[in-house]
Amino acid sequence: MNKEVVAMLLAGGEGKRLGPLTRHLAKPAVPFGGKYRIIDFTLSNCTNSRIETVGVLTQYSPLVLNQHIGAGSPWGLDLPTEGLSILSPYTAKEGGDWYKGTADAIYQNIHYIDQYNPENVLVISGDHIYHMDYNLMLEQHIETNADATISVIEVPWEEASRFGILNTTDSLSIYEFEEKPAAPKNNLASMGIYLFKWQELRKHLIEDAICFESTHDFGKDLIPKMLSVGNSMYAYQFEGYWKDVGTIQSYWEANMDLLNEDLSVSLNCKKWRTYSKVTNEPPQFIAETANIQNALIHSGSYINGTIDTSVLFENVSVGAGSTISHSIIHPNVTIGKNVRIERAIIKENTTIPAGTVISTPPTDEPMVIDDDTLPKRAVTVDYL
Repeated sequence: MNKEVVAMLLAGGEGKRLGPLTRHLAKPAVPFGGKYRIIDFTLSNCTNSRIETVGVLTQYSPLVLNQHIGAGSPWGLDLPTEGLSILSPYTAKEGGDWYKGTADAIYQNIHYIDQYNPENVLVISGDHIYHMDYNLMLEQHIETNADATISVIEVPWEEASRFGILNTTDSLSIYEFEEKPAAPKNNLASMGIYLFKWQELRKHLIEDAICFESTHDFGKDLIPKMLSVGNSMYAYQFEGYWKDVGTIQSYWEANMDLLNEDLSVSLNCKKWRTYSKVTNEPPQFIAETANIQNALIHSGSYINGTIDTSVLFENVSVGAGSTISHSIIHPNVTIGKNVRIERAIIKENTTIPAGTVISTPPTDEPMVIDDDTLPKRAVTVDYL
């Protein structure tokens, strides 16, 4: 079997910077956008790009993620000989071990990739929000005859030092990679999306695996090594919405961006659909009525209060006299009467008592509230 491209989706991140949201949940499984989980966007990109062989590499707290993905049916990846495969580090080799890094995760699954004998391997992440046709990247990759193509996006100059920056020629040939440079030479940031010639990548993975000094990471080790030995490497410049939701702040921002059509991916785009396990539920809708202004609300929720610029998932109940502003309310949350919530994230299955006030100052990262943190992060006001 010879496949043009096999995708390897890295979905094992612990997501420490997401704090309470990933305490018992893999980062790609975190709820997003009123109906989805973060990984839905990358899986949907594979489906819409007609990539039919996808290995999903799991690791940290994989139970919910594995249940969500299943056999890949919502994304049309439940194929008999190709399709979607969940690859756990505990079965990757005898004795079991966690992946040591992103490159090691691919190395431990060399035999999985070899069975398809692909020309190219696409390495992608399960914790980004974006719509991308991987075929356009593949076309450039083939046209330039690159050993590796790395997708980049322009970021604000003041934020460039937070990213891995690729320095390129005018033809986008990469000559230098800088990890979080103090004084960046340009603002082309790596999106963590890599396309490799498989045989070239395979060789470097084997060499990296026996290098004791390596951290076995693509950005820190493998990419710089390929550059140092003269591999042909090009940047693919992506133009569109892309968000790495690796922090509470960026996760909150990405949800709020959904309410601004000029900024966000469109969840209602018929040409580039976002698929999810919750396919039998009605879609969420943007509501603008007397008591609901610019809010993304799942149709399974019951609202008897005022909602402004917020995202509400299914089975959310909001009591009379309550106001929710610039917040994210996860599934199965019950909010009592006369509650005020501002710039907060309420986790799944939380009950907010009547009269509670939860408010994050504009300069602070939005609070994440569940039944455990509620007594410490909120106040209760007695209403007559």
